[in-house]
Amino acid sequence: MSQLNVDTIEPEGASTTLTLGASGDTVTLGSGASASGFDSGLASVQTFTSSGTWTRPSGITKVIMEVQAAGGSGSGSANTEDTQGGGGGGYAKKFLDVSSISTSTITVGAGGAGVAGSGTNAGNIGGASSWADGTNTITGNGGGAGETTNDTPTVGGTATNGDINIQGGDGLSRYNADEFTGGGSMLGFGGMGKTTSRTTVARPPRGYGAGSGGAYNTGSSETGGAGIVIVWEYK
Repeated sequence: MSQLNVDTIEPEGASTTLTLGASGDTVTLGSGASASGFDSGLASVQTFTSSGTWTRPSGITKVIMEVQAAGGSGSGSANTEDTQGGGGGGYAKKFLDVSSISTSTITVGAGGAGVAGSGTNAGNIGGASSWADGTNTITGNGGGAGETTNDTPTVGGTATNGDINIQGGDGLSRYNADEFTGGGSMLGFGGMGKTTSRTTVARPPRGYGAGSGGAYNTGSSETGGAGIVIVWEYK
């Protein structure tokens, strides 16, 4: 509950009444007084699940953005040693004064496409996501494509120019004691691999930006988790 403590409130000439909260309590302001300070703080949120343009709403002066890249897809092979999950996408979080910025180009990465579980097929890299306003570019790089050698881990995507930059999780192989699972992201969980020995039904990535599991000798790997850009807008 908010509380306002003052010694005296006096109207000067014509007055304005400000109602505080659901209780109906009021404060009377003089003709030259202002209540503009009461409307500061979080005002709105714009969420981008596809590429587009961010346009600054009236009165917005600052934003906190979350830039999440897409995840890569797991590899596919008839050999367990050549199967790995895709990497998770990189994540950047940034506080930015947008008083002099009217628009920004938003790019949202697509998840890496799945590949066949027969033969030996590397996965596909996830797409990068970014905010680019002409002065500031904040980027999350896509998660790595599922590798086809057991001694080369599938690496999660990096991120740049955020106040916080977090690399996506690495894709796993059989030798990680978690068969062919995709790497996680800040906003998502990696998918489960598809094998003939344990399950013929893969579990796709959950949320945003995670890698998909690999496919061992059956079906195909799932598409990596798509990216997302979230813009929290403040007055």
